Amino acid sequence: MASDQATISERQLVVFDLNEEAYGVDIGAVREIIRMQEITRVPRAPRFIEGVINLRGKVIPVVDLRQRFSMPETERTEEHRIVVVDVMGQDIGMVVDAVTEVSRVSEASIEPPSSVITTEDSDYLTGIVKTDSKLIILLDIAKVISADEADKLVEVAEASVAEAA
Repeated sequence: MASDQATISERQLVVFDLNEEAYGVDIGAVREIIRMQEITRVPRAPRFIEGVINLRGKVIPVVDLRQRFSMPETERTEEHRIVVVDVMGQDIGMVVDAVTEVSRVSEASIEPPSSVITTEDSDYLTGIVKTDSKLIILLDIAKVISADEADKLVEVAEASVAEAA
């Protein structure tokens, strides 16, 4: 019984770096983490859409989180990864600077984001985790990319594959 309570009061996060800050997403939303690979550009896609990749025969749209969050661009390194997440049943890739860890955090260490930093445009921020060494910004991946955007991304990806065929 005590171990059940410990499990309930903890969350498991995939923690990644973006613009020298630590971000976390619930591990349940993460399908897999892959090394950078060639990304096929898609014409007329929104600026934050990097393009599409072929992942074991499935076309996956890829979002550049730096672009999505209006962060400065950077050169890609060996550390960059694509985190494939499930957004309302759609697999979407997110380019991040590096995946640093999978971490268990207690619910008690999570604070809601300050009203000073949250706006309608930042409702994807769900909290801040305080650890001994850093702060981790928690993201609600379904709000970073809305269901409508996910559907449009998949449509764009499928259309680009159809045009290439």
